[in-house]
Amino acid sequence: MLTFTETARQMVLSFMAEGYEERPALRVAVRGSPFAPEYDLSLVDDEPGADDVVLDGGGFRVLVDRESASRLEGSTIDYVERAGEVGFEVQSPNGRPAGGGAAPAGPLAERVRQVIEQRINPAIAAHGGYITLVDVKEDVVYIEMSGGCQGCGMARVTLRHGVERMIREAVPEVAGIEDVTDHASGQNPYYAAQSAAGGEPPDQRRT
Repeated sequence: MLTFTETARQMVLSFMAEGYEERPALRVAVRGSPFAPEYDLSLVDDEPGADDVVLDGGGFRVLVDRESASRLEGSTIDYVERAGEVGFEVQSPNGRPAGGGAAPAGPLAERVRQVIEQRINPAIAAHGGYITLVDVKEDVVYIEMSGGCQGCGMARVTLRHGVERMIREAVPEVAGIEDVTDHASGQNPYYAAQSAAGGEPPDQRRT
């Protein structure tokens, strides 16, 4: 269900050998929306609970709650160094779908899409922004910001006070709106304009 690269396995064993816990195990959990999952890795001395799945990580126990287990199926945990950051990275086939997938369908999705295309995108186009409907699950809308909105320091304010309000007014059945944008990889246009003018243990992991 869950695979560790040799590098990740050796790093977990090295952290355990440093005596963080008396009888350590590695607990792995997944939180957040299906399209922007947050992975939690921590060394614990817990005994497995009734809801836990116990796995062999290759020399150490891995504890995973059942809800997380279903989302981690087929995942690989690696230990990487990239762009000055070092830490564990979960590569999951059950995370956010790759681009080019089928557009969300159904009456609710179509109504939300119309609001985005006819009202929201024309309003933010002047700032170089664009919003895409990623999915609709159980009355929750998942959107992605791109262009000038990706990485923008005002993106969350835009979502709460603009996009969310307009969607809820037009489609009151919507129970929630989640921004699944990878803002960390986007360039902050406000910061860029200002600039033009003038190895850790698993409980401190990179996610």
